Amino acid sequence: MPVVRDIFAWLDAFAPLATQMDFDNSGLLTGDASAPVTRVLLALDVTAAVVEAAARQGAELIVAHHPVIFHARKQLLAGDPAYALARRGVACIAWHTPLDAAPGGVNDVLAATLGLQGVALLPAAGCPVPCARIGTVEPQSAAELARRVAALLGAAVRYCDAGRTITRVAVCGGAGAFLLPELHTAQVDAYITGDADHHDFLDARQAGVSLLAAGHYETEIPVIPALAERLRAAFPALVITVAEEQSPCPTQTTPAP
Repeated sequence: MPVVRDIFAWLDAFAPLATQMDFDNSGLLTGDASAPVTRVLLALDVTAAVVEAAARQGAELIVAHHPVIFHARKQLLAGDPAYALARRGVACIAWHTPLDAAPGGVNDVLAATLGLQGVALLPAAGCPVPCARIGTVEPQSAAELARRVAALLGAAVRYCDAGRTITRVAVCGGAGAFLLPELHTAQVDAYITGDADHHDFLDARQAGVSLLAAGHYETEIPVIPALAERLRAAFPALVITVAEEQSPCPTQTTPAP
């Protein structure tokens, strides 16, 4: 019977933990590495509802993208999902930025979901391990691309239109706005990420790049069922399920002013 450390080792081989960014907290965050595992629940976020679902299903392990413990803490109180995990004896492995960068990880799955062709890594000085991807689409406007992204991701898309036909697109799921300066020399027509603020849209349009913010959840959630399929192939004796989750902040599809 597999134990927690076996799933950890598989994840480390697929998306090496050594590639995590310095701010990250990926790895085994709660539980016993030697505990036997028969059921695994996969989730983007470890919420109280996800912990309860794991307990109902008899899952000994949750594999999540976002760390349930991210910043240093001085308390662990009732209502905190990490407290609920410990109380129920459920182990939790978070695989965050290593999964962003890995071949077949967050950004490859996002690029495939959006139908990008000729996908390649987008090297970036601001990211020690290339995580963004770049590819091509049929020529279209920013508005057309925003509508397509909204439909494919079930997303609410905010975007700015830099006013040029789009064929070359970069993608980075989640909080990818920090890579905007790298796009100035990459000959990118549009950049799709999860989160962006007012000044990101201004900077992108000034640089001639149409920026699309399609939601942190929406740009990362496609990797969870894809990861589940990989785990099922690697551990056929395990029952592996995907948590029911929803975006915490749906909005309307509109251009940024």
